Amino acid sequence: MSKSKALWANAFRFAAAMWLLSRVVIAVAMVLIAPSLPVPPEGIVPTVDWSLFSYSDSPRYETIVTGGYEYESTIKEKYNIAFFPLFPLLTRGVMYLGLPFNVAGTLVNNLAFLAALVVLYRWVEERHGGSVARWTTAVWAWCPLSLFGSVIYTEGLFMLFSTAALRAFDKQQHALAALWGALATAARVTGVVLVPTFLIVAWKERRPVSAYVAALLTAGGVVIFSLYCALNFGDPLAFVHAQKAWRDTTGLNWKDWRRELITIAIGKTNLEQRAIVDPWHPFLFVLLLGSIYLLWHFRQKLGSVVVISISFALALASWRLGGESLIVVVMVFGGGYLLWRLRHQLRLIEVVYGFCALGLIMFSGSSASAQRYAYAIVSLAIALGLVLDRYPRWAYATMVFFSIILVNFAIRFAQHLWVA
Repeated sequence: MSKSKALWANAFRFAAAMWLLSRVVIAVAMVLIAPSLPVPPEGIVPTVDWSLFSYSDSPRYETIVTGGYEYESTIKEKYNIAFFPLFPLLTRGVMYLGLPFNVAGTLVNNLAFLAALVVLYRWVEERHGGSVARWTTAVWAWCPLSLFGSVIYTEGLFMLFSTAALRAFDKQQHALAALWGALATAARVTGVVLVPTFLIVAWKERRPVSAYVAALLTAGGVVIFSLYCALNFGDPLAFVHAQKAWRDTTGLNWKDWRRELITIAIGKTNLEQRAIVDPWHPFLFVLLLGSIYLLWHFRQKLGSVVVISISFALALASWRLGGESLIVVVMVFGGGYLLWRLRHQLRLIEVVYGFCALGLIMFSGSSASAQRYAYAIVSLAIALGLVLDRYPRWAYATMVFFSIILVNFAIRFAQHLWVA
């Protein structure tokens, strides 16, 4: 076996182990735990079949696969034209094997997610070493939002092709970068950030003309979809206009982000009532802030084991208190801080892509699902992998913390409760 094949085989073994273990945890939570719990408000008791993996956006992909795209510019409705075509196309192809949609969609996303972990491992190993590659792969596999790499969503495909495109461009394989990039932009609109990323990196690194051509060809997926929209609906930007049913505003919506911060501090109930009807939330928030300050102040006297243990408990308490808003803020703003702090240790393409992707999230007009979009930004996983590699004790505690929330997310998804 050649050295290259041996390295890929090693990457596959580790990535497959992380993928399998984390997917088993999700399956146990959805198949065994969720159906045995009481019916939650606004939720359901899950049926133990393939429908467990279909909720929220998933049925919209099914309508595309079985009935095609729908759009009418004169009516403001949540048309499925807002969802990009690569995932439905591949799922339809798998269905020709005689599999129903729920099985085919689940297989496509899971296999793509596994492949994404393998490509991620090899890229990080090439640029940052094997130890960082292992922690980075573990981050992507065990992050609670990795749930969306198993249910019927596009995360797996987008993560696979965006990572493959970034790796190819980083290795100056411009033709491959264009191919993988075009597939990424056919999987999800956020793939368009690859275009400015490649242009900026090509300019900064004085790349040849082929790099600029590759950057432009990366938009091939969205261009072809735009042509389809023009031919079938008379509107080349139908997928953009259809988004207005989901997002009332465009650009930087500080109102949304301010609401997330206020929700963390005073609670959703107090925010909705515009009065402190639930004094416990702000009280516990102040108590948590004080506890975090005291822990930081006395960290040298307590010892690392005690500090990690208390930090773990405070992290769980913060998550329970802050909920979805806390995850959104940590993923987006914390991710941006991490990129800036590690900008000299990361590759230029990792930094540029990370900030371009976060910028798109910030200027999307809403904070809805921002944590899920941030999770798919490979640069954030690499940055956290660098940190965890430097502090292994904290790294293991982080993985345990991730697994607890992953179980919670899997149960909520199975119960048809909002996750991200």
